[in-house]
Amino acid sequence: MAADIGGFEDPSAEVLAEAAAAFGLLASSARLHLVWALAQGESDVTHLADRVGGALPAVSQHLAKLKLAGLVRSRREGRRQIYYVDDPDVVTVVRVMVGQLAARADRSSVPVHALRGAGG
Repeated sequence: MAADIGGFEDPSAEVLAEAAAAFGLLASSARLHLVWALAQGESDVTHLADRVGGALPAVSQHLAKLKLAGLVRSRREGRRQIYYVDDPDVVTVVRVMVGQLAARADRSSVPVHALRGAGG
C-alpha cells in the first residue's frame, strides 16, 4: 500500500526500481560527465571522448549503456552518430545536482568528496 504523506503518494516498486537503475548508471563519473556534456548540446562520440578525456571505445560503451537505458538518444548524420539527451527532466536533474555540488565546493571549505560513502 502506498503512503500519502504531505500530498505525495509513494511511487510503485517498479518506478522506484527504474529510478534506481537510472541513478545507478549516473553513479559512474564517466557516464555522468557524458550526460552533463550532452545536456549542454548534442555531439558525436569523437568530440565527447575529447571533451571528457576518455578513450573512444570506452566512451562508445558508456553511450551504449546510457542509450539502452533511455537516458541518451542518437541519430545518424551522414557517417556520424550524433548523441543527445531527449528528456528535459534528465537534463534538469543532472544540472541541478552537479551545479549544487559545484556551488557548494566553491563556497565551502568542506570538499565535495565528503559525500562519498554518505549514502545508504
